[in-house]
Amino acid sequence: MRGCDLRPPAASGVIGAWKDGAVRIITPADRRPKPLRELKVGRNPFSRLLINNAFRVEDSIKGLRMRRARRRGEVESVEAYAGYGSTSWVRVLGRVQMVPVAVRRAGRRRFPSLPVFSRRREQSVRGWRNFVRVAVPRGRGVIRIDGVEHEFEADRGGIIDQRVPATLPPGWQTLELVSADGEVTEAQVLIVGDEQKVGVVSDIDDTVMVTSLPRPLLAAWNTFVLDEHARAGVPGMNVLYDRITERFGRESTPVLYLSTGSWNVAPTLARFLGRNLYPFGPLLLTDWGPTPQRLFRSGAEHKRQNLRRLAEEFPDIRWLLVGDDGQHDESLYGEFAIEHPENVLAVAIRQLSNTESVLAGGRASSSARWKARSGVPWLHAPNGAMLIQQLAERGILDEDPSAAELVDLSETLADRRIARPEPVEPPRRER
Repeated sequence: MRGCDLRPPAASGVIGAWKDGAVRIITPADRRPKPLRELKVGRNPFSRLLINNAFRVEDSIKGLRMRRARRRGEVESVEAYAGYGSTSWVRVLGRVQMVPVAVRRAGRRRFPSLPVFSRRREQSVRGWRNFVRVAVPRGRGVIRIDGVEHEFEADRGGIIDQRVPATLPPGWQTLELVSADGEVTEAQVLIVGDEQKVGVVSDIDDTVMVTSLPRPLLAAWNTFVLDEHARAGVPGMNVLYDRITERFGRESTPVLYLSTGSWNVAPTLARFLGRNLYPFGPLLLTDWGPTPQRLFRSGAEHKRQNLRRLAEEFPDIRWLLVGDDGQHDESLYGEFAIEHPENVLAVAIRQLSNTESVLAGGRASSSARWKARSGVPWLHAPNGAMLIQQLAERGILDEDPSAAELVDLSETLADRRIARPEPVEPPRRER
């Protein structure tokens, strides 16, 4: 036997032989199975088999739902999400899904028309309704910008994430998304001007909205059951974002919401942000489900890739990174600040309360290390008002507002909300 340890094995372990001929002690920790989210494709045939079967099951379910939707007379349509771009290109975001259309049988309307369906969908505010939509895998269509058409193809989950060339002026612009069945949807895109130097990247969960998402049961309750009007916002964060956009350009400052949430809840999140007076901006979400590399998508990797992409797309913009200390925001922002210090204006971390930190699975413990290595300003506070004060002390905002000024600003934001026209429901026809 090749050089091996002849000492008696530990009481809690057994002897095992490795392929290299060495004999080692296998402890219970070695035999403990890894969580499914950590199973990656490698030399382990079990992980590859598991992921392949997950792909097959997911594709079979999607195919079955597609066929049933077709039999019901539904057609392909694009749900447009807010995108962004520069004066020479635009990143288009959306989702191809099946929706009902007007079908008359014997003089009766069997399915609601598309506008009626949209109104009912807006009224369906419980999160589980967003997860029963029938997505169109690999759905095709056309992106129409000022009469110029570009073909698109969605991914396996029906998500459109495509960058196309376009010459558009700075500000919010409108383009059209046309599905394979001819349904036309308008999409809003924020064109960032070449002279813009500051932007905001914000987390959503426990940063602008109290969710306590990492705990599975609470995440499922908040996502699938809880009415969206019952979701609570983080105090003062909407005022913070209003001060930032006022300082660097209310109509030109890009505010992007980067979250590990699913694209299924994008309409719900957009309505929450608008109702709580946050600046309108693109949502950068992810699609739950297996990938070629792992059984479940990595939320941290999703954020990391989008941050690096923003640094490549806007090399002259310095981002204010806003997150919380309950998940991986500090480590992700710290890594990005070390890699691209020229693209980071500051890192603002919202400190969770003791109750929120327990629900979120604890606090991050590496903030001091990232502070020392990144070389950019780090701010920590439990609410938006205190973050405003720290930003003013560092000269990022003009001046430190008093408590009275913050109250006046909150009232001003409330007045803007009241001034917004509310959608009017058309009168119902009597049968």
